Amino acid sequence: MRRILVHSTAVAAGQQAARAKRLAKAAEDLDRLTAAAGGRHYKTREKIVARIGVIATKRRVTSCLRWHITTDEHGTPSLTWHFDQDVLGAETAVDGWWALITSVPAEKAGPAHVLIHYKGQGTVERRYHDFKGPLAVAPVFVQHNRRVAALIQVICLALLVFCLIERQVRRALGPDETMPGLYPDNRRVRPTGRMILYQLGELTLRIGNVTDPPTVQINRGVQLHLLDLLDTDITQTRWPQT
Repeated sequence: MRRILVHSTAVAAGQQAARAKRLAKAAEDLDRLTAAAGGRHYKTREKIVARIGVIATKRRVTSCLRWHITTDEHGTPSLTWHFDQDVLGAETAVDGWWALITSVPAEKAGPAHVLIHYKGQGTVERRYHDFKGPLAVAPVFVQHNRRVAALIQVICLALLVFCLIERQVRRALGPDETMPGLYPDNRRVRPTGRMILYQLGELTLRIGNVTDPPTVQINRGVQLHLLDLLDTDITQTRWPQT
């Protein structure tokens, strides 16, 4: 196994902003507690300690929060606190860093290639969504393992066709192009396999005869556009071969 360390400036900036917000809120809570220490609600050390625990847990500052409680000659408690800068510095030093674990040998893929493959996982996850959604692989009502395997193979082939249809339309459309007509509000979007099949699923076929061949009837312009992108000639209908 290889471990590849990756640094993201965007992630680092997000972590730093989140930490600053968390520390600011914790400081507000602790300042209020400091002012209230020894008052009606926080007369004892135990109550102050309990409140500090709540603040530290809620604001997630347990690791860096340092506090001290003293009492005067009348037994009235007072609170002082600060954030440990050494702990905060150590946390800041690792902002934006994360690790990728891979079994791919170094001679087959360098660190940059491994990261590129990892960044493409969203496409894979979307295919799993298609696998469980439009293709409805679950539930599977079969009784034998070989039938389960056969059904999964058929559905995987359907998923392959599903993906190829989407790929063909997107390639023909262009890498950054969108198209209208897929949604009722006519907004421009990148076509997905689900939406392509939804639109083409409403095509109708007029049955013909020997002298009058069958014809595909187009109901909406977006259907013709999708068929053009798929390089499908709807005039070349054929009778089933016997």
